[in-house]
Amino acid sequence: MKNIRNFCIIAHIDHGKSTLADRLLQTTNTVSEREMQDQLLDDMDLERERGITIKSHAIQMNYTYKGEPYILNLIDTPGHVDFSYEVSRSIAACEGALLIVDASQGVEAQTISNLYLALGHDLEIIPVLNKIDLPGADPEVVADEVIDLLGCKREDIVLASGKEGIGIEDILAKVIENIPPPKGDPEAPLQAMIFDSQFNSFRGIEVIFRIFNGTLSKGDKIKFVNTGKEYFADEIGILGINQIPQQTMSAGNVGYLISGIKVAKEVAVGDTVTHVKNPCAEAIKGFEKR
Repeated sequence: MKNIRNFCIIAHIDHGKSTLADRLLQTTNTVSEREMQDQLLDDMDLERERGITIKSHAIQMNYTYKGEPYILNLIDTPGHVDFSYEVSRSIAACEGALLIVDASQGVEAQTISNLYLALGHDLEIIPVLNKIDLPGADPEVVADEVIDLLGCKREDIVLASGKEGIGIEDILAKVIENIPPPKGDPEAPLQAMIFDSQFNSFRGIEVIFRIFNGTLSKGDKIKFVNTGKEYFADEIGILGINQIPQQTMSAGNVGYLISGIKVAKEVAVGDTVTHVKNPCAEAIKGFEKR
C-alpha cells in the first residue's frame, strides 16, 4: 500500500482539468499516442459535445519515480455545481487533490467550494496553475490569489499547461512526494465505498469503488449495506483505459465490480460494500439518499 496514491482533480468548470488528465495519462504511458484523443476520460457523448465532465471517472496509472514503481489512481471529478455530491464522494475516495486554477481567470466560485469539500476530508492539496501558455495568463497575480486561499508558499504551486504538456512531470513528483499512501487493514472485514456506477448494456451496472479495509475476491458474496441488497462478485478488476480483471483486491485499491445488477437504483453512490459472512462493523460515513 505504501506505493499507492489515490488523488482527484478539482477545479472550476473549464479550467482545463480534463486536458491535464489527458497529459498525465500520456506521460505515464497509460495510453498510447494511437489511442489518445482529447478529453479521454469524458466518454459520454454529452460530455464531449459540451466540453464538460458530468460523471466522475477513475483510471489507474503506473509510474516509476526515482527507480521505484508507483500505482496512481486518478479520479477525474465534475467541476460543475450541479454535480457536487458526485464530487464529494470522489473526494472521499482519495488522500489528495490537484487543485487546478486557470492562470488567466484566477480563483472562481466552484474552485473554492470544491476546495472546502477536499479540506473537509483532510486531503493533501497540490495547487496547479494551468494554462500558463495563454496570452492572457498572469501567473504572478493568480499565484497570489492561491497563496491567500491556501496559505501555501509560492514554491508549492506547480506551473503547468495541459495543452502544451508543461509541468506534468512536476505534478507527478508532487503527487508521489506530498500525497500520503492509503491507510487500511487488508485483514479486516471488507469495507469499500461506491463512488460511481455506469450502465453496460451487456453486463449490467458496473460499480466503481474504493476499498478502505479488507480484501475482495472474485466470487465472494457481498452486501450493499444501505440498500440491503446481496450479490456475488462475478468480476472485479482495476480501471486502465480498459478494464483489467483481477482475482483479489485489497485495502487502498480503486476498481470496478460486476455482479449482474440490472436496476440502477440498487446501486447508490456513497453506499458501503461488505461481505455477507463477515460484515464490517459500520458503514462508511457520508451516505445520503438521493
